[in-house]
This record gives sequence, structure tokens and C-alpha cells, in this order.
Amino acid sequence: MSQTSPSQAPQIKSRLGAILRATSGNFLEQFDFFLFGFYAPLIAKAFFPSENETAALLNAFGVFWLGALMRPVGAIVLGAYIDRIGRRQGLIVTLAIMAVGTVVIAICPTYATIGIAAPIIVLIARLLQGFSAGVELGGVSVYLAEIATPGNRGFYTSFQSASQQVAIFVASILGYILSESMPAATVAAWGWRIPFFVGCMIIPVIFFLRRTLEETPAFLAMKKHPTASEVFASAIANWRIVILGMMIAVLTTTTFYFVTVYTPTFGKTVLKLSTQDALLVTLLVAVTNFIWNPVGGAVSDRLGRKPVLLAIAGLSLVTAYPALHWLVTEPTFGKMLAVEMMFSFYFGVYSGTMLGCLVEIVPAHVRTTCFSLAFALAAGLFGTFTPFASTWLIQHTGDKASPGYWLMCAAVLGIVAALIVYRGGQTIEQRETVAA
Repeated sequence: MSQTSPSQAPQIKSRLGAILRATSGNFLEQFDFFLFGFYAPLIAKAFFPSENETAALLNAFGVFWLGALMRPVGAIVLGAYIDRIGRRQGLIVTLAIMAVGTVVIAICPTYATIGIAAPIIVLIARLLQGFSAGVELGGVSVYLAEIATPGNRGFYTSFQSASQQVAIFVASILGYILSESMPAATVAAWGWRIPFFVGCMIIPVIFFLRRTLEETPAFLAMKKHPTASEVFASAIANWRIVILGMMIAVLTTTTFYFVTVYTPTFGKTVLKLSTQDALLVTLLVAVTNFIWNPVGGAVSDRLGRKPVLLAIAGLSLVTAYPALHWLVTEPTFGKMLAVEMMFSFYFGVYSGTMLGCLVEIVPAHVRTTCFSLAFALAAGLFGTFTPFASTWLIQHTGDKASPGYWLMCAAVLGIVAALIVYRGGQTIEQRETVAA
């Protein structure tokens, strides 16, 4: 693909400002995703009533997961749009779609009010959110990678994931305030909607930030941008890289959804801890996630992606189940905090490394599409399925530590993929370029 010299392309005026504007949309995505997971028991009662509490919860987590299955569709459709039209415009479109889904869930009447239409409306809203989220992470990660200074790509891209932790932190605080200031019956009846309305009020601010985003010099330097059909054809041709990228990203997505979306439910319904304890743990996890992500990105810039990916995946493989078994034997706030801090370390360091890895192994001219598709498959097939899978495993095995098996499987996939991608000290794309 013909390109001008990078020095001839307009340069980003303020990288810090660009990072803040680009990652602002991640706040809305993860804010809403976390709220849906945290209030899943209440959402289940409002929209998916059932005499069996576990069945209702599975229905709610099932809708959560079905929305995530739209991620690969969004990755392909919106990814092609961003690779063709530009990073800035594409990120504005994804935000608009995500905003619609957030508003719909906030105002949707309950099953008791409008019957079967309620769960259908919630499902449609989740499908819209999943469609948008399919390319949000990839679009932002590519943007950050393309404005990164030399030798710091991992550090820059890590702020995509780090920024999401701000949303978890704010949502946790809101949930904690609600639980302290409102009777549980009031929160169950309508109070759970308040944080969703807060998300709606933040939307105009995020739109303003996204509209002031500058296009990346790397994209402007390209004389020719691929058409949608060319992007689709290239994505299909690079299916092997996409699958390997998915396998690498699985450990990030499963660990993230376990320590953020599922942990509050796990703490309340499985470990029988208080709502406040579960929220406080999640709040502290958001803080440490924010810290460990850029640490992982910076370390991988210095040591390389492969050793960091293999080290964290290996640790997760051998400690996930034993740690959960230790926790569920005699659950306490302190033990839950310790285990979640361990998983937070794994997630943050691995995620900060994984984002830089994915950007580097996919072809540059279809970078957004292939990156987004790989991550969307990991999130849709594994990550967002984690709350459902964990609930199902506990119900059918009777082992409260059984979610550890799910995390161990993710670790195995990450180890295998990293060994293949970095075989011989080069990425798969580098080897194929040399061969060509």
C-alpha cells in the first residue's frame, strides 16, 4: 500500500489529550457492562422473572452473553468502516450506537409492566451494545498504537484497558452509595436504574471529547485506504492470525469479566458476603487494574511480549483453582480481597502486554478489523460468557471453586498461541513477510 513518509503527515498536537479523548468512550462501554453484571440479580427479577432464582440469573447472564456475540459482527462491519474512513469518525459512530443501548436499558419498563416485550427490548439494547463494543476496543487500541512514540507502543496501548477501570471504579462507588443510602427493597424496585441514568448524563460529555479527536498521522499518511470488500477479503485471508490473536486475548477477557462483572455476584450469592464487601473488593480491583495495565505494557516494551504473556498465563494456570478453593473453604472479606488482587495482577500485566501484541501481529492496512475481530471473538465466545459459565459450573458440579477451571482453560489457550505466534523469536506476521 502506497504511503507518504510519516514525517510528512500532520502530527498529533498533544498525545496526552489524544489518549484522554480516545479512551473516553471506553468509560461508557465498561460502565454499562459492569452495571449489568453487578445488578444482574435485580435485572433478572425485573425483566426475566422466574420462580427459580438461579434460572432467572442465568437468563440475565445469557442475555449479557448474547449481546457479546454481536461483537464479531461489529468488529467486521465497523472495523471495515474505520479502516476505510478513518479512526476519528469511526470512534464517534461506535459511541453513538453504544449510547442508544445504554439509554434503552435505563428506561425500559419491567416485565410486570409490559410483559414479554421487556426482555425483548433489553436483548435488542444488549445486541446494539455488543455490536458497538466489537470495534470500540480495537479502534481505540489501534489509535493509541498509531500515536505512540518509538519503543513505547505497549505502554500507550495499555491505556485502552486502563481507562476502562475508571468506569468500574465510578460504578462501584455509585453502587456502594446506593447500598448505603437506600433500603435494599428500594434498590431492587427502581434504585438500580440510577447508575444507568448517570451513564446517560455522561454521554454528551463523551461525545464532545470524541468530536475533538484528531486523526492519526499513520492513517493520514496512507494515500490509499482499502474498500470494505478489500478489508473483508484481507480479514478472511488472515484468518489464522485472527484465531491466534483470539486465543491470546481469551485470558484477558475471562479474567476481566471474572474480577469485575462476576465478582459482585460471586461474593453475594455464592460466598454470602455483604453487598458492601463485594462492592469494596470490586472498587479496589478497579484501582489495581488501572495500575497494572501500563506496568504490563511498559515491561513488555522492554522485555518483549512473549516472556510476559507466557509468565502470566503460566501463573494463572497453576494458581487459579487452588486460590478459589482456598477462598470458598472459609470465605472472608480478607481472603476474597487477596484472591481478587492476585487475579487483578494477572489481568493487568497480561492485558497491557496483549494489546501491544495484537496490534503488532495483524496487517497494518486492516489493523482495526483484524484486531477487533480477534478480541471480539475472545470476548464473545469466552470473556462475557464467564459469568454464565461460572454460575453453571457451580450449579452443576456443586464446587464453588469450579470457575477456576474456566480460567485455567483460558490460560492454556494463551500459552499455546503465544508459543506459535512468537516461534523463532519473530511474530507470525514477520515470518510470513520474510517468506514472501
